[in-house]
Amino acid sequence: MIMYNEYNSKYMDLAFENASKVVSDIPVGAVIVRNNEILSVEVNKKEKDNLVVSHAEILALISANKKLNNWRLDDCSMYVTLEPCPMCAWAIINARIKNLYFSSYDLKYGAFGGAFDINKFSDYKINAKGGFMEDRGKKLLNDYFNLLRLNK
Repeated sequence: MIMYNEYNSKYMDLAFENASKVVSDIPVGAVIVRNNEILSVEVNKKEKDNLVVSHAEILALISANKKLNNWRLDDCSMYVTLEPCPMCAWAIINARIKNLYFSSYDLKYGAFGGAFDINKFSDYKINAKGGFMEDRGKKLLNDYFNLLRLNK
């Protein structure tokens, strides 16, 4: 069973803090932690980098892999401001992340319960729990898309 409390809310706060600074991409932030040590903090950079794989989660995995010099991220937890898409979800599972906490569900593309649950297709099961600070996540996304519509 996955637990979420005030102690680990600081990592979700960090993900939101960084996501709110994103201007040219959908504002998504991701943080990876192991034993209370922050291994990586990344944001969406798909538009900035002009790379389809530059999602916050993928960039955070790469950064943590490099820091630990290991592709396995056993005993790590990831905090994300938006439910991961299928591409990111499969990478998270393959990296052996132990716990995933995310804010807003993505009912169209979310791969941990929003649209479907990728855990059903994998032998390795990640502890995934969404809806943390969900109002904050929805507001961040709504503000971004409202601004985008105004600027068209």
